[in-house]
Amino acid sequence: MKIVLDTNVIVSGLLSPYNAPGEIIRMVSSGILKLCYDARILFEYQSVLLRPKFKFDSEHIDALIDQIKSCGCIAASKPLPKKLPDIDDEPFLEVALGAEVSYLITGNLIHYPVKLRQGIKVISPAEFIDIYRKSGL
Repeated sequence: MKIVLDTNVIVSGLLSPYNAPGEIIRMVSSGILKLCYDARILFEYQSVLLRPKFKFDSEHIDALIDQIKSCGCIAASKPLPKKLPDIDDEPFLEVALGAEVSYLITGNLIHYPVKLRQGIKVISPAEFIDIYRKSGL
């Protein structure tokens, strides 16, 4: 199953590995989920995770980015016809559309108004885990 993860899900999953985002990170790491990305998303992941307040080891972040590159799915995208409330979120929706993912998973649902999603299912990490468990996959 192809997905896009907003940066807040990655951060939350690394800070608290036993919550829903942490479970999603483990599913990506094990190959159950295929994480779709482009250069903008990788840059954001890396720059946010390297912020001093998180205290993540830079070598671990480099390894994570390398794993995403080797196991994920790079996607071509095109600009959205209408801007999102936060333009920093646009690459995530653009990649979700370009890669035709099953879900864009975010902790900030309000940043992706329903009328601008263009059919992409945007859900919270907890909603995703619930859907995944009920699907029996």
